[in-house]
Amino acid sequence: MKHLIKISILAIIVISFTSCNNSSRPNYQFMPDMYESVAYDTYQESDAFASGFQAQLPVEGTIPRGYTPFEYTNDLDGFNLAKAELKSPLDPSQIDEKRGKELYTIYCGICHGNKGDGKGNLVKREKILGVPSYADIGRAITTGSIYHVIYYGKNSMGSYANFLSEEERWQVVSYVEKLKADLEK
Repeated sequence: MKHLIKISILAIIVISFTSCNNSSRPNYQFMPDMYESVAYDTYQESDAFASGFQAQLPVEGTIPRGYTPFEYTNDLDGFNLAKAELKSPLDPSQIDEKRGKELYTIYCGICHGNKGDGKGNLVKREKILGVPSYADIGRAITTGSIYHVIYYGKNSMGSYANFLSEEERWQVVSYVEKLKADLEK
């Protein structure tokens, strides 16, 4: 008899809990804004976004902040023009030989060699061939030609414009000129 009473009490409790549950409507929400935030249509009033949300193109001629355009083209004429007239904007007090050497070692030394002799590790292992020394007479490299090659790349060397900032490129140029002078002694 005691078991029958316990079973009937348990059945009444189970029936009461299941009868209160209505799955056709959600339970009460204490903070509805946390679950369903109010949508703000900020850009729909503007004619610029009439076609919907999308990225807008910048105005023609816009230059990104911190970017300096490079006026020389990526062709032989641009290279020769840069070779003839491009000069470093850094004055001698801004040239940091230690920093230039560090950047050169990281980005250039693997192919050109740490002395600029064209005998970097990749050349020694014959992974790439034909890297000339900075002292080669036929090269006749100048400040402008070095910067142009770093910016655009040349032959099998790719561009380093996205790896080095403008100031860092000029530091590398000054260090390459130092290596060239050391090799020509």
